[in-house]
Amino acid sequence: MLPPLLLAAASFWPQEAPRSPVLEPGPLAFVGAQIIPIDGPPIPGGVLVVQDGIIIHVGPLDLTPIPADARIRDASGLVLMPGLVDTHNHVGGPWAADSSHPIQPETRAFDSIDVEKPGFRRTRAGGITTANIMPGSGHLISGQTVYVKLRLGKTIDDLALRNPDGTFAGGMKMANGTNSRREPPFPGTRAKAAALVRSSFIAAGEYRDRLARARADGSTPPARDLGLEALGEVLAGTRIVHHHTHRHDDILSVLRLREEFGFRVVLHHVSDAWKVADQIAAAGVPSSLILVDSPGGKLEAHDIRFENGAALERAGAPVAFHTDDWITDGRLFLRMAALGVRGGMSRAGALSGVTLSAAEMLGLEDRIGSLTVGKDADFILLDGDPLSIYTKIMETWVEGQRVFDRNDPEDRLAAVGGPGVGEEGSPFCCGGDGS
Repeated sequence: MLPPLLLAAASFWPQEAPRSPVLEPGPLAFVGAQIIPIDGPPIPGGVLVVQDGIIIHVGPLDLTPIPADARIRDASGLVLMPGLVDTHNHVGGPWAADSSHPIQPETRAFDSIDVEKPGFRRTRAGGITTANIMPGSGHLISGQTVYVKLRLGKTIDDLALRNPDGTFAGGMKMANGTNSRREPPFPGTRAKAAALVRSSFIAAGEYRDRLARARADGSTPPARDLGLEALGEVLAGTRIVHHHTHRHDDILSVLRLREEFGFRVVLHHVSDAWKVADQIAAAGVPSSLILVDSPGGKLEAHDIRFENGAALERAGAPVAFHTDDWITDGRLFLRMAALGVRGGMSRAGALSGVTLSAAEMLGLEDRIGSLTVGKDADFILLDGDPLSIYTKIMETWVEGQRVFDRNDPEDRLAAVGGPGVGEEGSPFCCGGDGS
């Protein structure tokens, strides 16, 4: 039990510098846990061996080699599964585009994230090890997202994932529906919104072609345009569009634009997915859902259903879940999968929706999302079934380093404290500034 002083401080604790990341030397073996690898059947009383931040062995106790020099961790009575992957999160204050224009692909969430925000501790307490941190949805194109590992870093550079060429990994946030409709220069109608996006992609294609001609014939290239350059990455398929959309007609508008310009897209929220599940599946487009147990907030989400995941699963469309933190507190992310099962989704599909399917929607499935030899050692330890409301996340590990331990008083406070925890002087701010 926490000391009385810590209990009294449940909504206020000082912001301390994150602990420095230190990898434990040599192999570490977790023995005796119920292992849920996601890409295979559960392993009762299994073994997971990690070294240098990578999974080197996983399997049943009698078939899995344990290095002679491994430190042994008895995990009997616990459940061990991959770290959770959140495809849509706003932790750290990642505001990108401003009010000057509805289309601003040149802005980067990366440039406005504060990793000292206590939301990062809450996120680790929820078992999230990888997150797609996104700008808001008040623009048709609000900027570039950033994929992060929830390491114990001191700057966003320490957390951000990088592409093979050294650039920061991330997608492009787009939105339609009511959020982006306001006074000019923003669109006043859904048709105008689609027209503005279409014009932007046409301009990006022309910019790309002018660059290609200049490289080919040695002529003077066009002046560098950061926005068109970023949209060119979308057209090339190297930057995935993460598209906020709720209503059935808005969903179909996204599918039309995707068909016209050929970009990779993940549909986010998709409140009306159950109405157009067959069309989504036919397009081969994945969806990242939010399932809230207290619906409300906007008219276009009026018809949201727990059955969305089941409808998409039956239709053959990939399904993941996200927090949209603060809409769902990151500490409660596993509940999203449980709500999907309540709505008729399979257990395996729901668990994949917060791990491997989510990793695929970020293009990171080769590194994360399952307990597979050669992948990053990102995993969580729980004291019960992951879909039970009574289960608690006991530990979160990122690349072989423990980043959350419920038995640590400070970490426990992050796990059990109320809204605004850690935001000194603002206990009821509810993360309005991205905390």
